[in-house]
Amino acid sequence: MKKLAIVPAYNEEKNIERVIRGIQKEAPDHDILVINDGSKDRTSETVRKFEFVKIVDLPMNLGIGGAVQTGFIYCWEKGYDICVQVDGDGQHKPSEIKKIEEPIINGEADMAIGSRFLGSSTYKTTFLRRMGIKIFYFANRLFLREKIKDSTSGFRAYNRKAVEILRRYYPDDYPEPEAIFILKKKGLRIKEVGVEMEERKGGRSSITFFRAIYYMVKVSIGIAIHILRKEDFYGG
Repeated sequence: MKKLAIVPAYNEEKNIERVIRGIQKEAPDHDILVINDGSKDRTSETVRKFEFVKIVDLPMNLGIGGAVQTGFIYCWEKGYDICVQVDGDGQHKPSEIKKIEEPIINGEADMAIGSRFLGSSTYKTTFLRRMGIKIFYFANRLFLREKIKDSTSGFRAYNRKAVEILRRYYPDDYPEPEAIFILKKKGLRIKEVGVEMEERKGGRSSITFFRAIYYMVKVSIGIAIHILRKEDFYGG
C-alpha cells in the first residue's frame, strides 16, 4: 500500500525540519511531499536539505486550499493508495498519523479527521474558532446528519476515492468544512478520530481576529452553496 504525507507550508522555516523528521520517525512507510506555497523565507532551502523529501515550489501563494489540492493531484497521478495531510506548522503530531489512517486502512471511511475535541485531548483554541466550530457542527448535524466536532481540523487522511474528487473540487480558502460537504454529497464516508495536537512552536498563525470573522462568513456561504448544488455538479 503506497502512502503519502502531504505537507503544505507557508513561511515555515522554523518548523518544517521538525515536521519532516517527525514523519520520517513515526511514519517511515510514507513518502513525504512538501508543497511550498510561495514562501518568502527559507522554507524551500530547509526542505531541500532532505534528499528523500519531494517538494513542489509554487510560484505564488495560493493559500492552503491550492497547496493541498496540488498535493491531491500529485497523490492521484502517482498512484498512492492513502494520503495524509500534515500541516507544516508543527501542530499535527506525526505520532498520530497511524491512528488517523486506521479507519481508511480498515475500510471504515473514505476520509478520516483528526479531532482535537474527542477523547482526552486538552487542546485549547480561541473563542472565535470555537464559535465557528460550533456553527459548522450544527450545520453538519442539520444538513448531513453527521456529528463532526472538529470540522476545521486539517489533520486528515484520505483514500483514492476521496482524493479523486478533491483533486478536482477543493475550496481555495479555508477548505476543511466545505470539503466535508463535498464528500458527503458524493456519498463518501467520514469518520472522526480523537488525536493530540501541539501548539505552534514558531512563526505566526495567519488567523487574525478579522480573518476569523471573514472565515466564518465565507465558509458559511460556501456551505450554503454546496447544499444547493446537485450531486452531479461534482462529477461522476
